[in-house]
Amino acid sequence: MSLPSRAVPAPQPPPRARAPRARALRSAVLVALSAGLVAAALPAPAPLGIGDPLFPQLGNPGYDVLSYDIALDYRGRNTEPLAATTTIEAVATDALDRINLDFTHGTVSAVTVAGEPAAFESSGEDLVITPARQVERGEAVEITVRHTSDPRGPADSGGWVRTGDGLAMANQADAAHRVFPSNDHPSDKAFFTFRITAPDRFTAVANGLRESRVRSGGSTTWTYRTAHPMATELAQISIGESAVVHRRGPHELPVRDVVPAADKERLEHWLARTPKHLEWLERRVGPYPFENYGVLIADADTGFELETQTLSLFERRLFTQPGFPEWYVESVMVHELAHQWFGDSVSPRAWSDLWLNEGHATWYEALYAEEHGGPTLDRRMKAAYAASDQWRAAGGPPAAPEPPEPGEKISLFRPVVYDGAALALYALREEIGTEAFEALERHWVAEHRDGTATTADFTALAGRIAGRDLSAFFQAWLYAAKTPPMPGHPDWKSRAPRAERPPTAAKPG
Repeated sequence: MSLPSRAVPAPQPPPRARAPRARALRSAVLVALSAGLVAAALPAPAPLGIGDPLFPQLGNPGYDVLSYDIALDYRGRNTEPLAATTTIEAVATDALDRINLDFTHGTVSAVTVAGEPAAFESSGEDLVITPARQVERGEAVEITVRHTSDPRGPADSGGWVRTGDGLAMANQADAAHRVFPSNDHPSDKAFFTFRITAPDRFTAVANGLRESRVRSGGSTTWTYRTAHPMATELAQISIGESAVVHRRGPHELPVRDVVPAADKERLEHWLARTPKHLEWLERRVGPYPFENYGVLIADADTGFELETQTLSLFERRLFTQPGFPEWYVESVMVHELAHQWFGDSVSPRAWSDLWLNEGHATWYEALYAEEHGGPTLDRRMKAAYAASDQWRAAGGPPAAPEPPEPGEKISLFRPVVYDGAALALYALREEIGTEAFEALERHWVAEHRDGTATTADFTALAGRIAGRDLSAFFQAWLYAAKTPPMPGHPDWKSRAPRAERPPTAAKPG
């Protein structure tokens, strides 16, 4: 994510053949009795979680999601709930009498598990499902939920973002379950298929590659599929009166940008930069990890940019509001692109590993800015060092951030996980040398591609590449309350924390 400082009816499956009425009634009675007996033997439904240090209620134990198939019907008004069907293919990792999904801000009308009707109810922000029979450990299971997906609500709560001409999505860190039922934690990545139906005047775009576009009776259904697994927080759907601009990047990579149709010519100046940005990053960290890339420019005031996989979300005003230097706008674009490697392809195992995402994206943003008219890296890092103790006092050290403020989820994205984390990477480069540091960066994204990883994975790899024990170095730079001395810069000083905690600053994400 970037938080730039600124002056700045759903598609239905084919109907099944109806059983004779007597058999249908008998089946319904047996399902109801079975669900009732199971429910009587089980404790009251309760929200679960996997114990994430920052979002303990996120995610659910007992299963591994393999894929999501999400069908949405947009009727042309972004103030009305969308009818939806979400189908989840999963493998049970435990025997399950109940299945918890993260889901809120929608109404569920029916649930099936393995094709059989299942009982369900809400508890907190969980949808608690009681299947007709226990799901056995190791069993593949299909869960289908018919529901609505409601774009109404506070703009800062995440999930759907209402734009000037439709909708987009901003699910980081814990808001995908405001859009669709899911195991809403980055540790459980899965493949996605999106089927979006909208009136013909709208264009629908989603992560991955378009498989089909089918028109029928004044509406069009657009189908997209990802070629790589994806965390729920990185899902993106854009519905609007949009233009889609196609070009090619390095190695003939498909690049598609999605912009308000009226702004297509005005924004081309910026869109044309992306292939060069891709080349610049590939020279530093290796091949781009996904099937395509592009920017989604939305007519919305979100207060941030977001690295949704293969289609990064940007506010229109970043490109149209006068006063931003070109190096700054481009460096923010590079920040979100860098996340495709750091955060998207290699996703955090827990949200306390966020510094690995934002620190690396900030690092490459700063390097790009230095080469294109912005401040030097040393100048930016010296300024970060001066503020580092204050940042740690306000939000914790980079790899052990404090939870977000109550009711302010975006407050998790504090300066300490941006420039504070990039400062730790700068210190690491000073400690082990440029050659070892650059090798570490390439090995990191190659070894963990399409997976998840932890801070411990990163520090262990750094030690192997450096050929020595770096545990004391990382303990100080990633977990200490005070900023340690900067290798090679003994004159750098960090200001003492103020008596009152400084306010959260907005940064690129």
